[in-house]
Amino acid sequence: MRDTQKPIPGLSSNEKDGGFTRVQADLTKPETVGDAVRQSQATHAFIYLVFGSSDNMKATISALKSAGIQLVVFLSSFTVRGDIAAIPSSEIIPYMHAQVELSLQDVFGENGFVAVRAGAFASNILLYHKKGIQEGHVKIYAPESMMDCIAPEDIGRVSGTVLAKGPQDEQRAIYLHGPELTSQSDCVKIVASVLGKEVKIEERDAESAYKMFTEEEGMPPPLAVYLVKQFGKRFPEGVDAAFGTTIDRKHMENVERYSGKKAMTFKEWVENNKAKFLS
Repeated sequence: MRDTQKPIPGLSSNEKDGGFTRVQADLTKPETVGDAVRQSQATHAFIYLVFGSSDNMKATISALKSAGIQLVVFLSSFTVRGDIAAIPSSEIIPYMHAQVELSLQDVFGENGFVAVRAGAFASNILLYHKKGIQEGHVKIYAPESMMDCIAPEDIGRVSGTVLAKGPQDEQRAIYLHGPELTSQSDCVKIVASVLGKEVKIEERDAESAYKMFTEEEGMPPPLAVYLVKQFGKRFPEGVDAAFGTTIDRKHMENVERYSGKKAMTFKEWVENNKAKFLS
């Protein structure tokens, strides 16, 4: 953990009884990562993308290897497809995740890591629309754009299973999605219904969306351009897609396949996280 004083939901109350010990580490500081592995004597590690890494996290990944890690579980993106070395830098989300996957290949080899390529997080709605929902007026770019809304808790369950048990079915890239596709506007309506609120939905244009991403959310322009492009994509009827990317519907069963528990629907996730919309 970067901050060893931070509460861990679902664990903090049982921490001492379970014999858990907190270890400080920061993925941007390779030396702390190596120290944490040696102190904990871990052999498996979970990591995620650190935006802005100048070496695609290779120094951190090398520190894991040198300290004794044998298997890495990496939280990647479902937008990573095909020849990952050929993904252009303009496709910023798949490109950045693919570069870390390539670093893992270089250091650990193809059998030394598992990429959990997760879909669009259910929790993204807190980033984009929490304030609007609280105020009763939400502006959405591409309201009919579909999302799979995978619960972070489900990503954690699958990642934890692989971390503890190793690769399942020899899969080195696991695509994870929520159990159903829901439009952005319907996501807002579901939240409003769960909270018992009246929320007006207004469509915003691409220029307004770009300003929101850069000025309100502080995103770098290349990321904002990519998001506007992805949200604005349209697909023929009958084509399953989320966040402007086609998906294989059988991957929507992978949460249950790898964790043994059905994936949460978006409504279930909202009901379990109502407090986050009200704070």
